[in-house]
Amino acid sequence: MKHSLPDHHHVPDCRDCPIRHRAVCARCEADELEQLEEIKYYRSYPAGQTVVWAGDRMDFVASVVSGIATLSQTMEDGRTQMVGLLLPSDFIGRPGRDDAAYDVVATTDLIICCFRKRPFESLMARTPHIGQRLLEMTLDELDAAREWMLLLGRKTAREKIASLIAIIARRDASLNLKANDKIMAFDLPLTREAMADYLGLTLETVSRQITALRKDGVILLEGKRHVTIPDFERLLGETGDDSDGGYLI
Repeated sequence: MKHSLPDHHHVPDCRDCPIRHRAVCARCEADELEQLEEIKYYRSYPAGQTVVWAGDRMDFVASVVSGIATLSQTMEDGRTQMVGLLLPSDFIGRPGRDDAAYDVVATTDLIICCFRKRPFESLMARTPHIGQRLLEMTLDELDAAREWMLLLGRKTAREKIASLIAIIARRDASLNLKANDKIMAFDLPLTREAMADYLGLTLETVSRQITALRKDGVILLEGKRHVTIPDFERLLGETGDDSDGGYLI
């Protein structure tokens, strides 16, 4: 079931869009944005609602404007495996592919900016800026998929929690252009139950590890959702990664 955008939501002009500098249209010139305006529309989904099922025909591609969604795949025995998160500015769908590759489900209340697929494909063919940006995003997605494989496969529970918090912190900093801030603060968009499901941990383990990170001063918590990271490098040190975990871009 799809939903129209509620009246109280402000529908941004492309030039004022909160994800403009990271989305597929990031490199577009004014005339290209005008062409995108002609083929775009918005959809909203409440938390828990399916955006599209794997194998369904998709007549649109989209960018996440606000909220979080999951990418998951159902196996033959009925088990569901999450394969990634879709955060604000991430792209949904593939030009040139008619069917959805994965289930896309809204984890929080979700707003997406949709483009009618055929006009978007036509525009992409004659607008190098869109094709170049989409290639960049696809390569970033490949890196994220590899990071997610490591996160689920080899890390300890503490490293998993620290890694997930770091992933969300980097995206928040990038979206809000706070890359130079030494202290990072944001609202954690996932419940502890959702974190447990996605990381293959129990709720008790997630709560215990978050408490441990808080007691050790790696993170500060206000309520259950507002997170402050006093020293991002220290958080990265808890992820178990050899590298610095990526740039705040």
